[in-house]
Amino acid sequence: MENALTLDNLVTLGLLTLLQAVLGFDNLLYISLESKRAPAAKQAMVRRISIGIAVAFRIILLFVLIKMVQSFREPLFHIQLPGLMESAFNLHSLIELAGGVLIMYTATKEILHMMSLEELHQETRKARSVGAVISWIVAMNLVFSFDSILSAMALSDVFWVMAGAIVIGGALMIFLADRVSLFLQKNRMYEVLGLFILFVVGIMLLSEGGHLAHLKLLGHDITPMSKATFYFVIGTLVLTDIVQTRYQKKLLRMKGVV
Repeated sequence: MENALTLDNLVTLGLLTLLQAVLGFDNLLYISLESKRAPAAKQAMVRRISIGIAVAFRIILLFVLIKMVQSFREPLFHIQLPGLMESAFNLHSLIELAGGVLIMYTATKEILHMMSLEELHQETRKARSVGAVISWIVAMNLVFSFDSILSAMALSDVFWVMAGAIVIGGALMIFLADRVSLFLQKNRMYEVLGLFILFVVGIMLLSEGGHLAHLKLLGHDITPMSKATFYFVIGTLVLTDIVQTRYQKKLLRMKGVV
């Protein structure tokens, strides 16, 4: 039976869990940065509750997508402006586009906030209530969920395997969330790197949303950013940051500052 506990299903479960972990990196980064808007004493709780609620919603979304996947792909409306813009927007594309815009807006706002600080310890970021932060994290988690769930559906049609991978992936995120947040808190320089990674994630979502909507701008098709390109860009950003940091420390040592 397809739903039985077979070796094939266990192997698929392992692959899907690995996929959830890889695709969940940007989500985990967003959670770590966004949770800082909550009161300091409640940030860890916010991360755990947000991920827990998001996992439950992911399983519901998985069930909905299995039943209504075609509806998400059917065009809702068209825009035809020959030579300027052509598109056929569906629900999936609108979610990806909205998510991309929100992530780019968040990253840009945080980068500008950092540039406006006169002192490193200065905090003028507007605080939010615990409920508001959790709602934002859960909403963005659902945006991140679409790709991972659709990828899971391409690898398996066994519900418990896909749901199990989501639960295990959520448990790993809960385990890592506090550690990522603590690392960023102790290494404030990497917050900028994290925000630029989120900015690239936003660009990727916009390109995917445009592709899903069959969007043409000025006669040119919008093509999605491949995962290989995405990870290459992220790797380049990380490598550049490491080299620049070490080079800056070397220059300071030469000047006798360090």
